[in-house]
Amino acid sequence: MPVKHKIIVTYTKDMSVEIPDVQTLLLARERISKYKITLDITSKPLKNKMIEVFTKLKYTDVEESKKKALFELLYSTVVEIDNLNVEKKEMEKFILCDLQLEIFPKIREAFVQILRHSGFPEANFSGEIDFNELYQQRSNQ
Repeated sequence: MPVKHKIIVTYTKDMSVEIPDVQTLLLARERISKYKITLDITSKPLKNKMIEVFTKLKYTDVEESKKKALFELLYSTVVEIDNLNVEKKEMEKFILCDLQLEIFPKIREAFVQILRHSGFPEANFSGEIDFNELYQQRSNQ
């Protein structure tokens, strides 16, 4: 049964773009297709049946190099939950999967715009993130 909720507000809590010099920019532009996205999703309870969910996106070069750029976005979503008597597993699935499916298109759009305005005009993410699969992997740990 889906968790009944209402998104109160979403906002960019923190954003970081680190390009130390022009050589790093040029190298990163050549290697941007090899950069990988990592996600970290956490939450904290608030008052009045609300929770704040933090979706942290990092985009980094997987190869060790002294010349690499780093892109990071911390996106916050404040959600009001209709019924807090939801089972723990159900709430985890909501935070890690269902809510992410709802908000991620907006996060992706914002992140791609950050990349483009940071000197990567052709930036785009290939492939989709399967939040259901990520949730299943995390549940099986």
